[in-house]
Amino acid sequence: MRTAVTAVQDSVEERVLTFEGFAYTCRIVHQDVPQTAPLLLLGGSSQNRYSWQGHERWLAPLCTMITVDLPGYGSSDFLPAHYDIDFLADAVQHMLTEVDMPEVNLFGGCFGEVVGLRFAQRHPESVRRIVFAGAAGRLPDLYTDAVPRLSDALGRNDIAGAADGLVRLFMSNPEAGRVRRHAAVARLLQRQFTTQTPDEIRKAVEHNTRLVTHGCYAPLPVPRVPTLMFTGEYDTLCTPQMGRELAATIPGARFTTVTEADHLVTVERREESADLIARFCTDRPIDGLPYCNAVESPCAEPVAVPA
Repeated sequence: MRTAVTAVQDSVEERVLTFEGFAYTCRIVHQDVPQTAPLLLLGGSSQNRYSWQGHERWLAPLCTMITVDLPGYGSSDFLPAHYDIDFLADAVQHMLTEVDMPEVNLFGGCFGEVVGLRFAQRHPESVRRIVFAGAAGRLPDLYTDAVPRLSDALGRNDIAGAADGLVRLFMSNPEAGRVRRHAAVARLLQRQFTTQTPDEIRKAVEHNTRLVTHGCYAPLPVPRVPTLMFTGEYDTLCTPQMGRELAATIPGARFTTVTEADHLVTVERREESADLIARFCTDRPIDGLPYCNAVESPCAEPVAVPA
């Protein structure tokens, strides 16, 4: 389980690691004068370690950033569906051990929240703060209803049909409310889904099988660290109410919605979501921001800010 390849360019490093026989790759953007702990970003199932490059402009000046293609995702090795969320969470811990980062600020978006939450539950000593976006405490009905149709379309090599279904799944109906860059992001997703390689399609099918087979959530304690959860105000996949309900189970968690956004809030409002993450991870105020609705405290149990 050692590093196989290291590639370094200026402040950016890529490392190919192996966990339990599966190779995977992480990307590290180093910050020599950090203002906070390293920030680990775990993205959605359709994102990879490069998906957060657009956020580096605002986040990289503050801290070291880590992104990763876990086994089964991105360019990493295919991972059979019988490997569950615990395995992926332990792969995250393996990565942090290998790159010598004992404690991180954790961000998880969409599927990244599923892995991030399990990682925090299984390895609480590694987590300093938690930020989740587009989160829920259960698999949304929209997703479980869509999986058979999407898997069938992919199995028939109907890539266009699957892409149409995925765009509808992730994005709100335009009539729900004004969403920034809605049409542009829809075109981006459509192009991304229709240009998938056979390897990416195989992994996508296995990902859906993994989630519906094993489920997402385990009734384990969550570390008592500062926690923020947010989503777009028009998120129809993991609705604000689902996020609010999950936040109510986490001591001290705060919750808010970003205006003019849906489930893809970190794409539609990139600068604002980066600012929100940065503020929370550096203990700056998050109340009264012009791009957020009211910040709530669904779980009143307080948690101290880390020293």
